[in-house]
Amino acid sequence: MLTNEDLTGTNFQRSLLTLSDFASSKMAGANLSETEVSRTRFEGADLSKANFTKALGWRANFGQANLNGADFSSADMNRSNFAQVKAAGANFSKSELNRSDFSGADLAGANISKAELARVLFQSAKIAGVDFSYSNLSRSRLDGLDLRNVNLTGSYLYLTQIGGADLSGATGLTQAQIEIACGTAQTKLPAGLNPPKTWPCQEEEE
Repeated sequence: MLTNEDLTGTNFQRSLLTLSDFASSKMAGANLSETEVSRTRFEGADLSKANFTKALGWRANFGQANLNGADFSSADMNRSNFAQVKAAGANFSKSELNRSDFSGADLAGANISKAELARVLFQSAKIAGVDFSYSNLSRSRLDGLDLRNVNLTGSYLYLTQIGGADLSGATGLTQAQIEIACGTAQTKLPAGLNPPKTWPCQEEEE
């Protein structure tokens, strides 16, 4: 139990922190690389520029935490909670985030390339300038979002929910990607791309 503690810059590298509670603690610049943080609470903590490279954190809770500039590259954070985090400029490249929740998060300018993002919730998130290149976004929810300057080069968009999303300012998008995604009549596409006849997709059984 380490809530409301000042752990700025602390070195936790390769530690076993499963089921620990760091809610509202100051952990800016902390080194948590290769740590085990499954089911650990970081709600409301300041983790700006913290290092989570190659960390393992199934069902970790980062709700409302400050992750600005944090490094989660090659981390395994499947089924974790990132709702309403501040993660501008954070690095999630090559990370596994399947079934995680980023609803309401500020991800402006984040690097989320070559990541596993199947069934991730991005509802109401700010994702302007995010790099999703070569990521697996299958069945993730991007509906209603503004994808201005979002890089979708090589992204896998199988059944990705883009209903009502504005992709007109996205880069790297191809007709082949649009054909397997799920949009609606309200989805805005870049010039030269057309909504497929399969839109809107049928509701899927879970």
